[in-house]
Amino acid sequence: MSCPRTSVCLTPIPSSQAARTPRILLGGQHQPTLLRYLDGWPRRKGRATAFLIQFADSFTPLSRFADDRFDLAVVQAPSREDAAEVIGHLTRIARQGLITRG
Repeated sequence: MSCPRTSVCLTPIPSSQAARTPRILLGGQHQPTLLRYLDGWPRRKGRATAFLIQFADSFTPLSRFADDRFDLAVVQAPSREDAAEVIGHLTRIARQGLITRG
């Protein structure tokens, strides 16, 4: 049985943040899959953009990151028991977030 493809639409970085390189957190065990979620992330003025990417495994607590540390965070779906805590930290540390099925 095949998995349905997820359609992801991420918004451009606000102009106030456009002067710097976007910071991205990729959290999970399979980094190549997480990197694919960046494919098509909005570009500035139609040009490619450099990213500062930080990888974190599933065991790295999101609580260790400062508020608004990242422009985008992509994390693998947490367990049902941990979902509320992960979502709370995700909205605190990133301006945009994406939770993927892993």
